[in-house]
Amino acid sequence: MPESVTRRLISLLAGWLLTLTVQAQTLVLTGAETQGSLMRGKLPPGSQVWLNDQPIGTLADGSFAFGFGRDAALTHTLRWTLPSGEQQSHEISLSAREYPTQRIEGVPQAMVTPPKSVLERIKNDNWMVAKARKTNSDLRDFTVDFIWPAEGPITGVYGSQRVFNGVPKRPHFGVDVGAPTGTDVVAPAGGTITLAHADLYYSGGTIIIDHGLGVNSTFLHLSQLNVSVGDRVEQGQKIGEIGATGRATGPHLDWRINWFSERLDPALLVPAR
Repeated sequence: MPESVTRRLISLLAGWLLTLTVQAQTLVLTGAETQGSLMRGKLPPGSQVWLNDQPIGTLADGSFAFGFGRDAALTHTLRWTLPSGEQQSHEISLSAREYPTQRIEGVPQAMVTPPKSVLERIKNDNWMVAKARKTNSDLRDFTVDFIWPAEGPITGVYGSQRVFNGVPKRPHFGVDVGAPTGTDVVAPAGGTITLAHADLYYSGGTIIIDHGLGVNSTFLHLSQLNVSVGDRVEQGQKIGEIGATGRATGPHLDWRINWFSERLDPALLVPAR
């Protein structure tokens, strides 16, 4: 059995066992207990939830979500208060991950160290992206099973460290899907468009979809955008086309998942490739 399939089965089994373990305490919680994971839960309506003493928003039906970044601590406490006032908790123990290093030579110097003339533009781009990712709506699209946003082989993985021309860069926080320019990109889950920009400095054509309660998807390097800010999109709906815009070395889709500012691994939400 391929290693990727084995890892996916282990991840699914871990999430299933976790659900069985905590369901007796009125909490249903799914997701791989590992760094980079999006966790989704449900409690009786009216419950209050905290992760490591930080409050977490819930929907009217008791659904909620939270996530752990690339290098998250391995031990966490989820605590909740039921409508009756009863307090319960669950200890979460994450598995540590190892991430590959990718070395790419021959990259234009402007892609390694941007010129001073574009620093203000990059600052404004970052502000727009951060604002879009702060959206905290009551959408429930994050509760569904996600689908891949594009067809094609995986050419880059979450958490990997890229070294351009011998210079270490920030870790890669998305999953890259390699495909020709013009390949359709669809919504992996429904939601509302909070950013649709044709030319950000690093990511080129960029779209962000709000899936609810701080869970959002970002799509980078698009050659075409088929949506505008404020549009409602459904799962599987075309939102754009793959390209090589921004600081890209070739046509591909860089798909990212966030829970607010926490950068998560999209590959943990979809079938393995």
